[in-house]
Amino acid sequence: VILAVLAAAIVSVGSTQQITSAQDVMSARAWQAARAGNEWGLYEVLQTTGVWYEGAANDPCPATGALGHGTAVSTTLDLEVDTGFHVTVTGDCWRYNEGESAPGTAQTVRIYRIAAVACSAATCPASGAAVASPGYVERTRTVIATN
Repeated sequence: VILAVLAAAIVSVGSTQQITSAQDVMSARAWQAARAGNEWGLYEVLQTTGVWYEGAANDPCPATGALGHGTAVSTTLDLEVDTGFHVTVTGDCWRYNEGESAPGTAQTVRIYRIAAVACSAATCPASGAAVASPGYVERTRTVIATN
């Protein structure tokens, strides 16, 4: 009986170590998927055209509308084939006048916040039964950029 209990304990510890190791690997992969989402979001707001640009001035940070003054816009990237994760990228922007670029002309500074949530569920961030499953992993990264 004592040997049976000891054997069961060894098997239990071994299974826990394997599950923990697998979750650690998935966590690292989720972090990299979230990083890819951050980089994609930064690329979109810092190039001259992108999915979040709008208006005649093609401004990624207009006074109103998409991505303007704290109005968050989200896009979901399906990276399941490459990484096994879906990534929801949310961007928002604020405009400030900081000093002057020429006498009497305010210098506009745009601050972008790009948040990426990578998870192993079909939608991120997930809720309900998906979160309770042992294979569920979620990581969030947020970056701030100015131009």
